[in-house]
Amino acid sequence: MDPRPRLSTVEDGVARVSWDAGLAADDWQQTVAAVAGEVRSALVDHGRVEAVVAADDTAAHRVATWSGLRREGVRRGVAGDHVVYARLATDTPVEEPGGFRALLNSFLPRKRAISQMLIRDDAGRVLLCQLTYKRDWDLPGGVVEVGESPQVAVAREVEEELALTIDPGRLLLTDWLPAWSGWDDALCLVFDGGTHAASLTDAIVRETKEIASARFCDLDEVRARCADFTARRVEAALSALDQPGGRYTESGRPGS
Repeated sequence: MDPRPRLSTVEDGVARVSWDAGLAADDWQQTVAAVAGEVRSALVDHGRVEAVVAADDTAAHRVATWSGLRREGVRRGVAGDHVVYARLATDTPVEEPGGFRALLNSFLPRKRAISQMLIRDDAGRVLLCQLTYKRDWDLPGGVVEVGESPQVAVAREVEEELALTIDPGRLLLTDWLPAWSGWDDALCLVFDGGTHAASLTDAIVRETKEIASARFCDLDEVRARCADFTARRVEAALSALDQPGGRYTESGRPGS
């Protein structure tokens, strides 16, 4: 086993650092110091230093992170997936607070957020959307963009998809959605959209790429048109209308 990390230039201005799998197992702190030294040296003559680590090599991930390399993403492959770590010459030094926060931010977990709106008519029915990309109906709303407030996101989604301008009220429900059908887990936040005349649907202008139709539905129709977990979420949100603090559920069921 080579006791030292190896450095090679893979393209103009880009160096790659690597080390034997067993090196960190012997003394991971010494390995970190050695890899960090190679990274610093390489950045004198290169604009970028990277490491490509097998996705299942926990020790290597630890070394890459503590050597100051930021996690950039997963490179999928036929022989197995690899995670790409890198550091640029222009990155803020890890010793500075901003640099350390940026390093942490690169590998700490990130959870998808979805914002939806509970819009009702005078009869207590709930506005549902028939979506073009799945068979199940759902509440209006969508994915919160990076750096966007969930409350701003739901107003934006309702306006983009239905051409309705509705100020979201208080948060009624936080519903955790486990991983499902190719999606990672997510948090769904349901905001109160208030009560409106049934004629509200006459003002809807659908974003046809995503919305096939939209209509007010009673609970029987909600259960018939929605996936079971969505129907539970709708019912939980309705029950939260009388709870000032809102509710927390997991896939529409009360959390433990």
